[in-house]
Amino acid sequence: MTHRRFQYLRPEDIRQLAGFEFSPKAVVEGYFAGRHVSRARGSSVEFRDYRQYVPGDDLALVDWRVFGRTDRFYLRTYDHETSMDCHLFLDSSASMGFGSNPSKLEYASFFTACLAYLVIRGGDRVSLQLFDKTIRTFIPPGSTNLHLNGLLNLLERNQPGERTSLAESLRHSFPLLKRRGILVVVSDFFDDPAAIFSALGPYLHRGFKIFLFHVLTPAELELDDKGLVSFRDLETGQRVTAHTDDVREGYLQAMGRHIDALRDLAVRRNVDYTVARTDTHFYRLFERLTQ
Repeated sequence: MTHRRFQYLRPEDIRQLAGFEFSPKAVVEGYFAGRHVSRARGSSVEFRDYRQYVPGDDLALVDWRVFGRTDRFYLRTYDHETSMDCHLFLDSSASMGFGSNPSKLEYASFFTACLAYLVIRGGDRVSLQLFDKTIRTFIPPGSTNLHLNGLLNLLERNQPGERTSLAESLRHSFPLLKRRGILVVVSDFFDDPAAIFSALGPYLHRGFKIFLFHVLTPAELELDDKGLVSFRDLETGQRVTAHTDDVREGYLQAMGRHIDALRDLAVRRNVDYTVARTDTHFYRLFERLTQ
């Protein structure tokens, strides 16, 4: 599918991904099974409706007669139309630069690149948003090899940015997503859990299936004994010097409460939440998507 060697989608990754199948349409239809009557009609090609053109759509599907009358691009849709949008939302804030071999951002970028590849290989559309305190970059949904190459190039140029504001970024993102589908948020979730789920409310109301992947390093989850250490907040620059033995218990309790709050809210809202440790291979995350 790609011709050059990309940092986050290597030939060995493509070979490993041959055994994975990911269909956003199947996931969304399964999510709503029993709640909504499907509009699919097997192999029927009966005309359904018009919908407005979205960048990344196939121009061959534009109804030029309608364009001639309205001067706007509209696509004819049919009951056999099967494409579904998968929206990837990648935290690129300063805190994602933590860790090494890989950092949190590198780990998340590998996963994001491979997921984009799977979606496009399956014939669906994928979008990508990079955010820190707000949306930094938005690439609308597309399903071509050229579109995938553009996403991969963006991931290679991406660097950790400013402070995290996941809830605010989600609110700014909502008007950009024109079609219901899957929302995949890959982040270290350094934001208030209640605010995050409040921002996710409109997506859930519209019918998005949401996956949250909470990327954390072993050091953040375990706080190993390092003696007297100077801790620096990557987003504010603030430094605190403390002995790990003195702060470990309180730190682990606070981290546990944060993860539990996210997990509990996810269960209540029927959102899929997964802690993704950077010392486990990102291929394992695909098992969560395809369960």
